[in-house]
Amino acid sequence: MPDIEDLYTFVEVADAGGVTPAARRLGLSKSIVSRRLARLESELHIQLVSRTTRGATLTEAGSTFREYAARICADFDLARESILPAGDLRGRLRIAAPASFGATHLAPLFADLAQQHPLLQLHTSFSDHFVDIVNEGFDVAIRIGHLPDSNLIARRIGPIFGKLVASPAYIDAHGEPQAPDEISSHAAVCQHAEVWRFVDGDKVITVNPRGRFISNNGQALVAAAIAGLGITSLPDFLTDEHVASGALVPIMRQFRVPEAGIYVVRPQGAHPPRKVRDLIELLTKHFGSPS
Repeated sequence: MPDIEDLYTFVEVADAGGVTPAARRLGLSKSIVSRRLARLESELHIQLVSRTTRGATLTEAGSTFREYAARICADFDLARESILPAGDLRGRLRIAAPASFGATHLAPLFADLAQQHPLLQLHTSFSDHFVDIVNEGFDVAIRIGHLPDSNLIARRIGPIFGKLVASPAYIDAHGEPQAPDEISSHAAVCQHAEVWRFVDGDKVITVNPRGRFISNNGQALVAAAIAGLGITSLPDFLTDEHVASGALVPIMRQFRVPEAGIYVVRPQGAHPPRKVRDLIELLTKHFGSPS
């Protein structure tokens, strides 16, 4: 019977696309990962992974076995958690979070969770690029804004508020838009293919800004707006400090930016592990959204 750790390791190699990225995810040396993989193949008397200079690809047998191995690992996690003392968490919890919001608002909460559960390993990744949590091996992702349709399960844990801002220097040089239809004549600081939304009575107006400075990082967008490169629509947690200092000025305040949300998203599955449920409960309690 294969060792459960060997099965976990094989699933990581399969999902990560190689020994090196799998070792990074697991926090192990490459030699240990290679040894576990070789031991599993020896136990099964079949090659599961084809090693190349570019990484590793699953053989036909490996592709078939990966689904069974992942199911066994998931069932083992559920079985192990069912016999643990109440509140006792262990194993790995892999979380993807946005860079700017994650570092300032989420990292302290993740640290609290790790302190409360000494046997729990938290692997966190902070990035503003869109993460494919299934293919990249994350248990959950924290996302802010307006969620696109997907086959993931999403739980809203709190609100996010935002506003349109610009630097005093930009307003002095180019004026201030008074309505959404004037935004297209202004330079914008935004993410690629970003859509801005504004509330006018009972209508929501959408605008495609003309990006002069484009970035996938919130702090970079703030810096560009302060430098006078254009107007920008950003969440309050990024701009409040700079509005208070006068480096940025709220504009077009008669048109409210719709409330967005903070979400925990996870892969499909009827029964998330208790470590995921506890994380959702902690975040919901902190950010104060009951639904």
